[in-house]
Amino acid sequence: MVFQSEYEDVRVVDEPIHDAVLGGAAARGDAPALVDGVTGTTLTFAQVDQFHRKVAAGLAEAGVRKGDVVALHSPNTVAYPVAFYGATRAGASVTTVHPLATPEEFASQLRDSAASWIITVTPLIQAARHAAELAGGIREIFVCDPSGDTGHRSLLDMLGTTAPEPRIAIDPAEDVAALPYSSGTTGRPKGVMLTHRNIATNLAQLTPLMPMGPGDRILAVLPFFHIYGLTALMNAPLRQGATVVVLPRFDLDTFLAAIEKHRINGLYVAPPIVLALAKHPAVEGYDLSSLRYIISAAAPLDAELAQACSRRLGLPPVGQAYGMTELSPGTHVVPLAAMDSAPPGTVGKLIPSTEMRLVSLDDPAKDAAAGEPGEVVIRGPQVMKGYLGRPQATVEMIDRDGWLHTGDVGQVDDDGWLFVVDRVKELIKYKGFQVAPADLEALLLTHDGIADAAVIGVTDDDGNEIPKAFVVRSDPTLTEDDVLSYVAERVAPYKKVRRVAFIVGVPRAASGKILRRQLREG
Repeated sequence: MVFQSEYEDVRVVDEPIHDAVLGGAAARGDAPALVDGVTGTTLTFAQVDQFHRKVAAGLAEAGVRKGDVVALHSPNTVAYPVAFYGATRAGASVTTVHPLATPEEFASQLRDSAASWIITVTPLIQAARHAAELAGGIREIFVCDPSGDTGHRSLLDMLGTTAPEPRIAIDPAEDVAALPYSSGTTGRPKGVMLTHRNIATNLAQLTPLMPMGPGDRILAVLPFFHIYGLTALMNAPLRQGATVVVLPRFDLDTFLAAIEKHRINGLYVAPPIVLALAKHPAVEGYDLSSLRYIISAAAPLDAELAQACSRRLGLPPVGQAYGMTELSPGTHVVPLAAMDSAPPGTVGKLIPSTEMRLVSLDDPAKDAAAGEPGEVVIRGPQVMKGYLGRPQATVEMIDRDGWLHTGDVGQVDDDGWLFVVDRVKELIKYKGFQVAPADLEALLLTHDGIADAAVIGVTDDDGNEIPKAFVVRSDPTLTEDDVLSYVAERVAPYKKVRRVAFIVGVPRAASGKILRRQLREG
């Protein structure tokens, strides 16, 4: 059975992403577009429009050409959108990089994406330089902020350029705007080719269900480099004229103070923030009365936790949204207008111009029986172009009829609400960030004291999914602390192994595939 959206279709948006988002920015003039939630530094819509055009001119003058890849390596700042849209207007694709990536992880993404340019911030310049040296092929590193004595040019310097704005012919259906990295349903991170059409159309699909506009103030604490933050906290509000208050990282008191000071009315968060809002005593010390709604996505949210948060804050139930990087990212959301009536635990309804099937878990050639759970597969204009340089992985993800297989198991009720009930994929979601077991397993096997290893996701006391390693020792003196520290020294913080169990052997199928279900059940 093919599930259709109950909402009217939207037209495909064949515009470059910078025009789709900032097409009305100049006309909004002095209305605040971006506010630094700590310092108060503000960029108006007119400034964002002018500044990103200047940055595009400066990048083009430096040698950036259509088809180049620019790596954007930065925490959230008010300069991040200017850098992103400046690069796309210059004709580049932007690969977004986790600011806490190790130089080795960063270099791997640079090599895989064939990036020629890096835009970073001065506190991260050493990591960027090291990554550039490891990867090779980087023509220049720029910084977003004042460059000081780093020896690197700043985007701020480009604001005074007299170079002409580049006029690049962009094919929205084919040209890649963003190249975030995702592990898909399993395996190692891959570059997800999201075209200008993919992202711009997904914004149009989400707008009827998640309207916002001038006067709305959205707090951007989730990272812009993640597709959720890029869409919900940068592209969508700027496109609709809302003000984005930017925080570089999550600190509970800073977060709460920003809500109070800037009178935030909309929050787009991940489950760990919902947990803090529901239970942390610090919440009582702040005036959060400006809040009107909270949406949680990026990882499953417990229905009871969502209700506890809404009760404490006196808000409608916390709504959820669903999608994945490969879907630009949205396919389902609880509409703002239906937050009071949505059943607890749902991730929402199909957004416009989107189709869904639930595929049988026993026979992937068939759809699941009515009322039964099945793997969620999606078709629509937001489906990615494919994985960069990995045609086989693309074919395994998107079938010949255009259906993208998410790896999530879902069930739909009689009113069309989707509930995600399990995963068939191996990917671990730690606080909304993707952790590929294969990555950690490969790293563990480089330790001289480890003969074999397997990694699965388990739930901690706070309801977060965390990586747990099952290790076969070749050195009988190896301890849990040895394993934890070995991994922690070599990966970004969110990828760290959090628990270790020592076992005699890793259960495997005849093909050699790890039988993760046995590890979970054991």
